[in-house]
Amino acid sequence: MALSRVCWARSAVWGSAVTPGHFVTRRLQLGRSGLAWGAPRSSKLHLSPKADVKNLMSYVVTKTKAINGKYHRFLGRHFPRFYVLYTIFMKGLQMLWADAKKARRIKTNMWKHNIKFHQLPYREMEHLRQFRQDVTKCLFLGIISIPPFANYLVFLLMYLFPRQLLIRHFWTPKQQTDFLDIYHAFRKQSHPEIISYLEKVIPLISDAGLRWRLTDLCTKRGTHPAIHDILALRECFSNHPLGMNQLQALHVKALSRAMLLTSYLPPPLLRHRLKTHTTVIHQLDKALAKLGIGQLTAQEVKSACYLRGLNSTHIGEDRCRTWLGEWLQISCSLKEAELSLLLHNVVLLSTNYLGTRR
Repeated sequence: MALSRVCWARSAVWGSAVTPGHFVTRRLQLGRSGLAWGAPRSSKLHLSPKADVKNLMSYVVTKTKAINGKYHRFLGRHFPRFYVLYTIFMKGLQMLWADAKKARRIKTNMWKHNIKFHQLPYREMEHLRQFRQDVTKCLFLGIISIPPFANYLVFLLMYLFPRQLLIRHFWTPKQQTDFLDIYHAFRKQSHPEIISYLEKVIPLISDAGLRWRLTDLCTKRGTHPAIHDILALRECFSNHPLGMNQLQALHVKALSRAMLLTSYLPPPLLRHRLKTHTTVIHQLDKALAKLGIGQLTAQEVKSACYLRGLNSTHIGEDRCRTWLGEWLQISCSLKEAELSLLLHNVVLLSTNYLGTRR
């Protein structure tokens, strides 16, 4: 370009039309063609930053899944027992996280629409109840994990005492059956004690007909009571001596053990917790009656029966549905002042049911 400028200057000075030489002409052509080559390229040749990030994330996820799969196969081949525990633990974390998200969604919906607990559908009520129970059990692990290096001890305790420290998400299928049997054996130990307390208060009942009915119900050791036999005693359990606020301290402790609640609390706290627990079950019963037992899955039916005192792990689904129907007939016929009868129904309706004498 500098040479071309010199040639044009000489022609201007000398007044002669000097044409640029071959070299200058070639340079101009290259300059002009260079301008054409320098035109902006089409944007279609480049990916946008969002697409680049998306492709990068997809690549990372694919690689991570591949590495994770190799790791799982390595554990399964070389450490099969540890791999079983590892798989159960990871699945348990996923289920617990899913439960937490669902519980948060339910609570948010309650807050937005000003909905009370007893106004929720049955499945949402049951989910919140079970999630609260699971969180309460996990709270102990969280507390003992606070000191430095205590988490190593926590893992050891979880391995040695899974029934006491872990929730159902982290149990194997065999452990679930065995642990439910153990828990039912614990609450079944309190059944004779509760029956004996009922027999002791029979003389305190003023109505002779009610005394006879309660005596007949307590002495039927081996027969399943009828619904009308239990509902006939509503008056006894609504006030003295078997009302919720009139029960003796030892009687309340025995009922707490029958409901799988701790009995190592002061009597006023025990009574309050027992009353709250029974109220929640009564509210669940009303919601379940509205939904219909036929809408429940087999697992939901067995869980509902177990919560109400029946060891449903070894009973067929049809029998569980029949028993749950009897429970709902009694529960939905009771008022809030008669919840003591619903509490004792855990013993009266489940002790001699077919298939539970074990």
